[in-house]
Amino acid sequence: MALRLEQKQEIVAEVNNAATSALSAVLADYRGLTVAEMTELRVKARETGVYLRVVRNTLVKRAVEGTDFECLNDALVGPTLLAFSTEDPGAAARLLKDYAKDFEELDIKALSIGGALLPADQIDRVAKLPTLDEARSMLMSVMQAPIIKLAQTANEVPGKLVRVVAAVKEQKEAEA
Repeated sequence: MALRLEQKQEIVAEVNNAATSALSAVLADYRGLTVAEMTELRVKARETGVYLRVVRNTLVKRAVEGTDFECLNDALVGPTLLAFSTEDPGAAARLLKDYAKDFEELDIKALSIGGALLPADQIDRVAKLPTLDEARSMLMSVMQAPIIKLAQTANEVPGKLVRVVAAVKEQKEAEA
């Protein structure tokens, strides 16, 4: 059944809204996946905060016009599954990478982060990006390291004094 103009405009507006607020995008070829497998993928996408949609390439081209993901236009060939990461830059890449391990029919076509088009073989780099909580914890550990080292060094001075006094005491006891 053909889509009416109003329906196409709604799809373009929805995808454009997702693209303007997204941090990264992944395109994949979904041919060969069953309906049950696609449903499972959509459920996982909802759980991880990934916008997932199968859209006609011409509509995607119109939707990403003027966004950071305009660079994906060259990769829009054949049936396309579009995944936008809305909360975590690596979420869509992690989801599709993990899913592609289980189902070989899913073929990653291209990725985009910050307006840069990345080839499909870079999915591992993007999937390994830390989540927001992981990035915060790494930053906090880096910020705490000098303070912890200072506290350990300051604590070492009295400890060293106690060990020296104990050694002198043992030496005196051994002489007596």
